[in-house]
Amino acid sequence: MSDRKSHAITPRPAGHHDLHGHSAHDTTRGHARIVLNATVLGWAVALTVGFAAVEFAASLLSGSMALMADAGHMITDATALFLALAAQIIARRPPTETSSYGDGRAEALAAFVNSLAMLAMVIWIAWEAIHRFQQPHRVEGITVMAVAAIGLLVNLVVAWLLSKDQHNLNSKAALIHVLGDLLGSIAAIIAGAVVTFTGWTPIDPLLSLLVCVLILKSTLSLLRSSTRILMEHVPDSVNFKTVGADLQAMRSVTRVHNLHIWETMPGEISLTAHLEVDSLAHWPEVLHAAQQMLRDRHGIDHATLQPELVTIRQAADGQSGIPAPADPQSAPPASPQ
Repeated sequence: MSDRKSHAITPRPAGHHDLHGHSAHDTTRGHARIVLNATVLGWAVALTVGFAAVEFAASLLSGSMALMADAGHMITDATALFLALAAQIIARRPPTETSSYGDGRAEALAAFVNSLAMLAMVIWIAWEAIHRFQQPHRVEGITVMAVAAIGLLVNLVVAWLLSKDQHNLNSKAALIHVLGDLLGSIAAIIAGAVVTFTGWTPIDPLLSLLVCVLILKSTLSLLRSSTRILMEHVPDSVNFKTVGADLQAMRSVTRVHNLHIWETMPGEISLTAHLEVDSLAHWPEVLHAAQQMLRDRHGIDHATLQPELVTIRQAADGQSGIPAPADPQSAPPASPQ
């Protein structure tokens, strides 16, 4: 997962360096955070699974679509939380000879699956709600309110646990599920109250549709974020053109090409680039300055930079004394600074 072009694997030339900004303290802190995440998710799974079955059975007995929507959310939440927990356990695995980056991307994969599951749930609830408008069902309002109130408390506890970690994509994914279910519980309580005191049953499917609309935006946002990581797109927090211009504006650097920026896992940004320099004698200073600049300006602390002499590149292109043409992978020309 370095350069996207098909290059032969050769020994690193002199001056080819990896820039790592990780310390032992960072590694220990990261491991402790993963363990905490797994513990939080474990409790969330236990609470969600325990109540999901109760609420689903109550929805069948009461005939409430709103309560069934809430139960459906809870069941989906249980699956989502289990996937998140499994991803956290897998993410603990260190890099190996066959998985040099480790398995941290399992977090993004689980978030992607969770978001697809949530989309499917939204479509199903919307379909059932529309059907209820056409064929109204009798609803036991008191039962709906009682069960939904308990579900609201359970969801509040789970949401509080998950809100402790907003740096983890899986925790965010699970929290979106739980917040959607929280809205479902509130909608079920309101629906039960309206049906009990007014007898107006259309409120039940109407509030179910409202919940679907409210959670759709967050679900699509999560789907976009996880897809971006899996497809190795440039992170939203990084401007590709600005990074290329900043590298090319450095002293002794005449051209930047084969620049790639992606996330190996959520929050871990990697960069590779070839820098054409006028002299290798300046490379140690260029390397240090590039490391500092990438970390301070762009939040990139895992970069691999390879120097290339301008004369070598010109000779390879058969253009003595003439600048090499830009290739599609080249960074844009840097603005004077």
